[in-house]
Amino acid sequence: MIENPSALCRYLSHGVYVIGVAAGERRNAFTAAWVMQVSFNPLMLAISINPAHYSYQLLHRGAVCTVNVLGQHQYGIAEHFGRSGLTDKMSGFNWRTDRTGAPILSESLAYFDCQVAHYTDAGDHKIAVCKVVATGRLHEGMPLLYSQTGNMDGSDKLYRGDT
Repeated sequence: MIENPSALCRYLSHGVYVIGVAAGERRNAFTAAWVMQVSFNPLMLAISINPAHYSYQLLHRGAVCTVNVLGQHQYGIAEHFGRSGLTDKMSGFNWRTDRTGAPILSESLAYFDCQVAHYTDAGDHKIAVCKVVATGRLHEGMPLLYSQTGNMDGSDKLYRGDT
């Protein structure tokens, strides 16, 4: 048995990001904390995403995304894009694009513009391994860390007791 996985997993260091996805004219964005660099050459990132979510459907169809790095002062943005079922989640924010056409959050510290290379299964999520095709620094600041968000994502309820 693994005791208190919710609290202990908060010791794993990782940031909080808004992932922008696009398929044709359709756009969406969601908050993610499970993002990591997996290759230097070519530069590649891995993004964990729930395949039941609308954003996964867009990512799978369009095969492009952005990883937008949030700053420590942007907890409210992380919370907003972490909500499901919002009618127009993208409105009220400034967006731009780079090479892939996926939405870049103009308020973010930095972004990585990506093309999906392949997917792999990971329990109740899918891992999208993405090649970075463009990057940019938009603002100065310190990144928001997952450990600073408390139970914003409701993960305390997601860990099974018999893990």
